[in-house]
Amino acid sequence: DPMIVPFAAAAATAANTTDSAAFSPAVARVVQSLVEYTRWPTPRSPVRLCLAGPAQFADRLDGLRLADGRAIERRQAAANPASLTGCDAVYLGQLSLAQQREVTAALRGRGVLTIAEADPDCRSQAMFCLSFAARAVSFRLNVGAVSRSGLRVDPRVLRLAAGQR
Repeated sequence: DPMIVPFAAAAATAANTTDSAAFSPAVARVVQSLVEYTRWPTPRSPVRLCLAGPAQFADRLDGLRLADGRAIERRQAAANPASLTGCDAVYLGQLSLAQQREVTAALRGRGVLTIAEADPDCRSQAMFCLSFAARAVSFRLNVGAVSRSGLRVDPRVLRLAAGQR
């Protein structure tokens, strides 16, 4: 079972969970933080973030930077494993559970951070699964998926639950 870790600092400005204008900035902060706390076997510069499929809350993922100045470079990709070659992180958009599982299975052990937008129960085997509630974006951390990824996620990611830095 994935361990639930809420991200309290990413509050949205509206209670309507389908309002992308309200949730997109919060999603961008969550994604930026998750990338910040992830370590690849060799440093990535820029970090290539691929969007797999259509995404409802990804319109603010352009132009993100990490604390050390490295850019997060956004790329659109098809929702199939072959199109995700060269990605350091994959943001799974509004895909069926079967499509999400196909992608996460293909990326397992290849050193790719996976974040699912449309899988609040984290059944896709993504490393992080976003969850949208009234006025907040949180995420679930799938400890098993992280351990199989080939990446190291800094334990400080758990501090995000308390809104600490």
